[in-house]
Amino acid sequence: MTPPSPVPFARRRALIIIALAALIAALGAKLAFARGNANAIGTGVVVVNTNLGYQNGEAAGTGMVLASSGRVLTNNHVISGATTIKVHVPGTGRTYTARVTGYSVTSDVALLQLQNASNLKTVSTSTSKLAVGAAVRALGNAGGTGSLTSARGHITGLDRSITASDDQGGSEQLTNLIETDAPVQPGDSGGPLFDSHGHVIGMTTAASAGTSFSFREDVASDTYAIPIGRALTVANAISAGRSSSTVHIGPTAFLGIETQSNDGYGVLVAGVVSNGPAASAGLQAGDVITALNGHTVSTSTALRKLVGTMKPGAKVTVAYADQYGTTSHTTVTLGTGPAQ
Repeated sequence: MTPPSPVPFARRRALIIIALAALIAALGAKLAFARGNANAIGTGVVVVNTNLGYQNGEAAGTGMVLASSGRVLTNNHVISGATTIKVHVPGTGRTYTARVTGYSVTSDVALLQLQNASNLKTVSTSTSKLAVGAAVRALGNAGGTGSLTSARGHITGLDRSITASDDQGGSEQLTNLIETDAPVQPGDSGGPLFDSHGHVIGMTTAASAGTSFSFREDVASDTYAIPIGRALTVANAISAGRSSSTVHIGPTAFLGIETQSNDGYGVLVAGVVSNGPAASAGLQAGDVITALNGHTVSTSTALRKLVGTMKPGAKVTVAYADQYGTTSHTTVTLGTGPAQ
């Protein structure tokens, strides 16, 4: 058997140098990654503050950072009606202006993009199978104080369905939720529900103080979270620009009215935005909208969803009855407004 030919010394030296260079490069990359992680800003959980300019109000919630460049996941009801959004990173003194990339009213999911953000720490998620009885921890902006607090509990149910109401007369049917006994508070919405390993398994969305379910409940006996896998599916569709019947991308059409349901007969106009689209078309407080572009509407939620399928600038025909019961119709050119 012929022995292998010896490798020339010069070639061996070159191979050793190449191997050392590769090792040094790999170590350098690992050290750079470690330094990047060590210097990342925040904890991955942020505070969301909104101004509701058309309602003369404010709201607060929580969000989770999905990308270091400032892509933030939260509930749709946290940013619904917001004319401006500020996102604060607790413990850092940093605050960013945010815009809504897209949202799903039916899933109660919204995706924000922070302006001029970089090197933010992101959350770690898990879509592993869940079990009733497992320990969980909710983290959020409880009470809207601007700081993050924890609420511990256990999973008490899976695949739950509820109809949650908001403080504007709207409601949404939410399905496949995680039920827990963690005592969350208003402001925790949009925040993470962690498992015992510190991985995000859900996004806090609603609470119950008895037989009713709400997005903003003062004292909760049961709380509900959207499984993180479902929330990320919606967020990924938004990031990819894939709009659908349930996912809205881009600017939101705006009718310019405050509404309330009217016992099954149309939608009562409780107020109009001064110089807004509806006001410019002659609609007034006390009118009852019965149809939009020929589609009968009987609740505020139905009207909101219908407007949500349209684009700013579109001309729509509104059928309505005035305070004296006289029926009429008018053409409204939709404006651009806050997320629904």
